[in-house]
Amino acid sequence: MAGEKNKEKLILDSAIALFTSKGFQATRMEDVAKKAGISKGLSYFYFKNKEDLFMALTKKAFDQLKDEFRDEWSNRSRGKSGLAMLSDLIIRISNFAKNNQILYDSVINFLDLMKKYNSEKERESINALILESVHFQKLLEIHHEPAKLGILMVSHGIKDGSITPELQPEITFYTIWSMMIGFEKMRGPIEYEAKEVKINPENWEPGFIKLMQEMLKGTIQASKPTTVQTSLF
Repeated sequence: MAGEKNKEKLILDSAIALFTSKGFQATRMEDVAKKAGISKGLSYFYFKNKEDLFMALTKKAFDQLKDEFRDEWSNRSRGKSGLAMLSDLIIRISNFAKNNQILYDSVINFLDLMKKYNSEKERESINALILESVHFQKLLEIHHEPAKLGILMVSHGIKDGSITPELQPEITFYTIWSMMIGFEKMRGPIEYEAKEVKINPENWEPGFIKLMQEMLKGTIQASKPTTVQTSLF
């Protein structure tokens, strides 16, 4: 059993390296097998096809992402506030994306995949080999697990007073997570030097975190437009 797990890990690590350097489309199963130092036939014993392999890689990504959430959530035992945990979670996820780009990309790809899967019309456009993958079926069961921990952080923050009680935990966390995804997606445009907007990587992250903190604390107040009394006569 341990030997099989080691082989699976070897194949997955080889796939991550090749998907990172060559891209998913250009990588073949025989390339992965060769890099792993095993026969092509043996690679098919562990993963039915490249799509199945990519779903296994995505499952690995969600597992590692959950570890980031779990590690941050464990800080509550040391008296860390919910707001502080969520603030540091943003940095954790940002570092996860930088250090594990192909894994982070697979998470984003799965979120896009779920959008299609939930639509009867669009589900037909998903590759059948993906739908048949046992790893895809596992992902359907576990992809909400990181968010469950994030929701607990929001609830903890409401209880400890660091987050305004007016917020609903589930909606709040999913809003934060959507902001995190947008934060990563906007890195390219922000890091592009020939832009006209006054923003740079140095002020982007602290500014993003500060804005999120103010939202969670409930200290952002929308200014009401001044009503000017006028007369038509």
